[in-house]
Amino acid sequence: MQEDVSERSRTVAWQDPAPGVAVMPTMSGLDYLRAMIRGELPQPPIAALMRMTLVSADTGTATFVCEPDESHYNPIGTVHGGLMCTLLDSALGCAVQSTLAQGLGYTSIEIKVNYLRPVYAHSGQLTCTATVTKPGNRVAFADGVITDASGKTVATATGSLLVFPIGG
Repeated sequence: MQEDVSERSRTVAWQDPAPGVAVMPTMSGLDYLRAMIRGELPQPPIAALMRMTLVSADTGTATFVCEPDESHYNPIGTVHGGLMCTLLDSALGCAVQSTLAQGLGYTSIEIKVNYLRPVYAHSGQLTCTATVTKPGNRVAFADGVITDASGKTVATATGSLLVFPIGG
């Protein structure tokens, strides 16, 4: 006997990332992130797909918020750990980017995530804040924390990121 399942859907819309990518080499990392927050440059398409938004950046730190929903669920009915990992990876990267001079970029080398409690659609808005623990000219290190709407920590991460010249 087949169970009656009601179908749900979600439409994802995003802005063309090319304008932001084109100007990135001409701006410091912090200026670039702040231009995204102000809406002068597009946020990356992954942000729309994952329902996350960069909301603040200062030197050595970045904060995202994310609205989990059922479309993020895994087979056991909780938000998939990949959403938290993506959120943490994005925040760690942007925290490092906020320390970079014009003409420098970054990419993740590794990330270690600790999942501390389950997340559900009813967990409410997630807040992910990352902080650079060691800036660098070749490799930088950062830590991140995700809290749910009630302020409980649901996941943490540490990561290392490669710093390199971009553009030109």
